Amino acid sequence: MKFGVLGGGRWGVAVSMHLGNLSHEVLIFDKNREAVDLINKNKHPYMDLSLPESVRATTDPREVVEFSDTILLILPTQVIRAVISELELADKEVISLSKGLEIGSYKRVSEVVREAEPSARVFVLSGPSFAKEVSLGMPTALVLGYERELQDRAKELQEAFTSDTLRVYLNDDITGIELGGALKNVIAIACGISDGLGYGHNTRAALITRGLAEMVRIGIRLGAKKDTFFGLSGMGDLILTATSELSRNRSFGYRVGRGESVEMVLRELGQVVEGVETVKAVMKLSEELGVYTPISEAVYRVVIEGEDINSVARDLLLSSPAQEIAW
Repeated sequence: MKFGVLGGGRWGVAVSMHLGNLSHEVLIFDKNREAVDLINKNKHPYMDLSLPESVRATTDPREVVEFSDTILLILPTQVIRAVISELELADKEVISLSKGLEIGSYKRVSEVVREAEPSARVFVLSGPSFAKEVSLGMPTALVLGYERELQDRAKELQEAFTSDTLRVYLNDDITGIELGGALKNVIAIACGISDGLGYGHNTRAALITRGLAEMVRIGIRLGAKKDTFFGLSGMGDLILTATSELSRNRSFGYRVGRGESVEMVLRELGQVVEGVETVKAVMKLSEELGVYTPISEAVYRVVIEGEDINSVARDLLLSSPAQEIAW
């Protein structure tokens, strides 16, 4: 198969490398000329690895769209609308691998794509996956979301992506898959802050578990299936992002918890921390939907409003516990 990839960052290159190793042809768009030149020399721009000859790159996104009818969208969520609005995606197949909610509209990536091009056939690929480990061929499991009328095509894509080291499962709940991938970043920041404050494993486990409950509450109100959040794109991705030092969101929270300023950490990380933008959307949705999200609210108060971390943590700990399971 031929795949066009919009986004040549670490995740875009990792997925492209995986597809190239399966003998698929891949053309990547990236605005970074240096990265494009390295890819075209069969060099991984972020790691000391060789890329398959079937993986090429360009600085022109239109070439990618012309190259294939199957487009992988692997861009920061907040720039997706601007990029795809300049492209002709009519009747194209778009697979979103981006995680987050658009600020202002609070829409999921699949909704943004459909608004830009209603005729596009949209899929979502998500789950617990660090780009570095996929590049190194470490065993990974993902889930492919699809609309029910596209189930046969989803099975073909499942086969195209699956290898000895990467397993792809199917799920027809695109809403739940996308919400899991977005909302878990906020909880990961909370876990990072907790670790930075010196709290222990007990605290982290509590935050992950109660954070998952917040994700489920929001998801159900937005039409997602509860069970999806206990799968790869929900609990799986949350565990990975909230516990690993490779996680940008957890690392960001950890440094903020240690007392560094939000602005300085974002500047020094030099990468997109999706949870910082997503928490704004979560708070707006929580207000509109009437959903109780104390952990997300605590992250918002610290990261966005600049409140004292210890004061916010104390308020969270002193809040009255209710029924554990109450969707």
